[in-house]
Amino acid sequence: MKIVVIGGTGLIGSKLVAKLKQQGHEAVAASPKSGVNAVTGEGLAAALAGADVVVDVANAPSWEPADVLEFFERSSRNLVATEAAAGVKHHVALSIVGTDRSPDIGYFRAKLAQETIVKASSVPYSIVRATQFFEFLDAIGEAGVTGGKVVVPSASFQPIASDDVADRLAEVATGRPLNGTIDIAGPEKAPFNEFVARRLKASGDSRPVVGDRQAQYYGSPIDDTSLIPLGEARLGKTALATWLARA
Repeated sequence: MKIVVIGGTGLIGSKLVAKLKQQGHEAVAASPKSGVNAVTGEGLAAALAGADVVVDVANAPSWEPADVLEFFERSSRNLVATEAAAGVKHHVALSIVGTDRSPDIGYFRAKLAQETIVKASSVPYSIVRATQFFEFLDAIGEAGVTGGKVVVPSASFQPIASDDVADRLAEVATGRPLNGTIDIAGPEKAPFNEFVARRLKASGDSRPVVGDRQAQYYGSPIDDTSLIPLGEARLGKTALATWLARA
């Protein structure tokens, strides 16, 4: 099976390409580095020729609300149009748990716009919404530094290892199109600040971590329902302690 991974050189994409190749598939990493630009359309038709499945895990280079919205709208429209012309049988999009519950977060609005374009296409699809990755706990903590402390939300959180995200995406990409959405998350749920505190402690950072109900997540207030699956979800296998031991 030929599977083209848009954003195939990034954190998730590179893991996914390696996993698919291990399974015996023809996995192609497509990104601007390889001459494939989904936003401009450059190299897209050639990359998708003969593809059975396309997995879109591309990330926007800028998180400014207008920029990220333009990125996902343009790239998604180009992708689904090129896929339809090439006879692609399955489009898989990686999205975010809670995209439809946090409209004040510009990145979430952009991902929701991406989902809308995918659903409206004639190409059979699967949307995989993931919670935040363990790999970004450091950056989240740094964003909350104030007065020698790390202040982050205390809302419920259920982050996942990027390896587990790649595993679930491989399962979905090699299966039948869902023509629907699934949530994936880590195996542990706890207050946001507890995950950040454990990450900082493991890295030798002694700064106190404070959970604050009023603290914002990427400029938006959140609560216990914002960032976790509210219904059925496929859970990853990697606990934070296991990931920290490998990090």
